[in-house]
Amino acid sequence: MRAAISRVDGSADFISQQNFDRAVAHVVRLIPIPAESAEWFSEKDLVPASRWTWKKMMRNPAVLAISIAVAVIAGVFVSNFLSHLNDFPASATARKLLGTAASTRPVMLDPVNAEAGTLSDLFFMKYGLEHYDVPAEFADFGTIGCRVFEDDESRRIAQIWVAEKRMQFFLFPAERNSKTGAVMRFPDWRYVHQEGWTGAVTEHSGVCFMAAIRGRDKDLEPYIARPKK
Repeated sequence: MRAAISRVDGSADFISQQNFDRAVAHVVRLIPIPAESAEWFSEKDLVPASRWTWKKMMRNPAVLAISIAVAVIAGVFVSNFLSHLNDFPASATARKLLGTAASTRPVMLDPVNAEAGTLSDLFFMKYGLEHYDVPAEFADFGTIGCRVFEDDESRRIAQIWVAEKRMQFFLFPAERNSKTGAVMRFPDWRYVHQEGWTGAVTEHSGVCFMAAIRGRDKDLEPYIARPKK
């Protein structure tokens, strides 16, 4: 509308139309309103009998729908904030690997019947992966199979499936500082969660280890808390 007015502003036709509109408006204002019609527009009918209260506003469907939408959006933000509150270096990679654990089937791994702690030699000799060591807390678990694959960032991931509660282990490179290239270390064990799976992650010598299980933190805590051999 503004663009149309700017194009015709100042033209003879536009000025003529404006003058005509003003004349019509002036004539309309001079027309008397009959008494029987004036009653239709009395002030008592124009002003609401009662003002809106908070209760009436909250029962209004439009207000109720907006309130629900705002509550849902706020809930999503709070949920995302809480889920990332305890993030640590490599937590994003660990969550992706929990998704991998959920979709993995035993036939996808090479059969291996050995203790998990002995597979570091296999990873080094066959794949050239250094420091891919299973921590002492999980080293004596019997394995069902293992494999080495690359993720979407071409990082080499070692995956081990063990018989203990059908738990899965992942070994993958730790995150590094983009400027200095130094390993971004974090102390002790950290937990991540994704779609019903829980992972306990630790870092050593630039390699992260994660024990993944379908369950909650309490399902992994007994293994982490037990004395190291």
